[in-house]
Amino acid sequence: MNGLLLTDGYKTGHHQQYPQGTEQVYSNWTPRSNKYAPKGCDKVVSFGQQYVIKWLHDYFEDNFFSKPKEQICMEIKSELSMYLGSDYDVTHFEKLHDLQYLPIKVKSIEEGVEVPVRVPMVTVVNTLKDFYWVTNFLETILSTMLWQPMTSASIAINYKRIFKKWAMETDPENISFVDFQGHDFSMRGMGGLQSSQSSGMGHATVFLGSDTLPVISGLRQYYNADGFVVGSVNATEHSVMCAGTKDDEIGTFKKLMETYPSGILSVVSDTWDLWKVLTDYLPKLKSEVLSRDGKLVIRPDSGDPVDIICGENQSLGGNTPKEKGVIEMLWDVFGGTTNKQGYKVLDPHIGAIYGDSITIERAEQICERLHKKGFATTNVVLGIGSFTYQYNTRDTFGFAMKATSVVVNGERREIFKDPVTDDGVKKSAKGLIKVELIEDEYVLIDQVTEEEEESGELKVIYENGQFKYETSLEEIRDRINKNL
Repeated sequence: MNGLLLTDGYKTGHHQQYPQGTEQVYSNWTPRSNKYAPKGCDKVVSFGQQYVIKWLHDYFEDNFFSKPKEQICMEIKSELSMYLGSDYDVTHFEKLHDLQYLPIKVKSIEEGVEVPVRVPMVTVVNTLKDFYWVTNFLETILSTMLWQPMTSASIAINYKRIFKKWAMETDPENISFVDFQGHDFSMRGMGGLQSSQSSGMGHATVFLGSDTLPVISGLRQYYNADGFVVGSVNATEHSVMCAGTKDDEIGTFKKLMETYPSGILSVVSDTWDLWKVLTDYLPKLKSEVLSRDGKLVIRPDSGDPVDIICGENQSLGGNTPKEKGVIEMLWDVFGGTTNKQGYKVLDPHIGAIYGDSITIERAEQICERLHKKGFATTNVVLGIGSFTYQYNTRDTFGFAMKATSVVVNGERREIFKDPVTDDGVKKSAKGLIKVELIEDEYVLIDQVTEEEEESGELKVIYENGQFKYETSLEEIRDRINKNL
């Protein structure tokens, strides 16, 4: 697709609408509100800028600059003339093609840090006077691609804070388990490959477990990831269990453990009757499970995850499988140890994962109820799916890219928006901006001078077709873990 189509239709006329003599448009990308964000998501993780700018750079190289000018510009002229119902002038596009690079400067907050709502994370400005229109021409594609990796990383870090808090109380010697306790199961429910990859990369800045394989190539390509990126385990699905037949489900368990005599093996266990698996099959397979060189992980996949994992009727207690829940039932069969903190840790040959309908609230409830029952919260892994990562929009954190400064005929104008009919969310910064780190908090300062704008925490990452600074997955993960 022609790179000039990566925008909203109304952008195609804006180069004619700015005041005559416009030379520069300066815009910023800011999370404006967490009104629709999950509970606890008070800040936004800076992540995705390098990925998006690299992708955009490569796309324009492959689908605009490297194509013959007459071919690519006549194509867009034909399309936009039909689209707008007039003879569309492509002179400004031809000049851009002659230039052979995107004449913009992009500054960014360091990736992997958390930024308060209403603090800009990116600025974009054109570097040549003739291309003032390029800044906001790119707004649409930047917005399309930036909001999701930032949103997913911001949600993931709150899951990890929950896991870490309860692990520190119930099983601190096993704190490294938290890196794998939130596992990305979202790919099948995401809005396409790009969505699953960008969201999955956001998850993978926080956690090391993922079933979204495109994350691996994405993080290698855009974030210089080397060696281990994310990991998973051998695991079944319902088709495997059904193919083995309901009457011989225990035989399927046996075959699976023979197929994988070592390592972690996850088996979906509610294809028919989860409670029968826990009370009949697993007791019969106890010796096989305990003799394996690895862990058998039981995976329930339906019902209320809090009740399934922790048991129903918590205030009353109970002795039925439903009242006990999966973790206590596994303890009854396989036992384990009681750690220094007084919490029960399952035998290392057995465990559980739940990957359906998990939310931040349910993750908190599961950990809290396991704690109340006297079990370490590290006894379970939670699969985080598309309900968490796809059930969001650009409005989850109110992301927007807005112009706050222009230069017209050599004179700088501070501009801003502040709709009288709005509740204040859409009010923008004014003029040139900088972001400073004051007492470990990122703070916006607007209406600064050109000299002041050069300083602060927003650093140049891309200018005139050249990458000026790159970060790595390892560095991003280090910054995130320091903030937990």
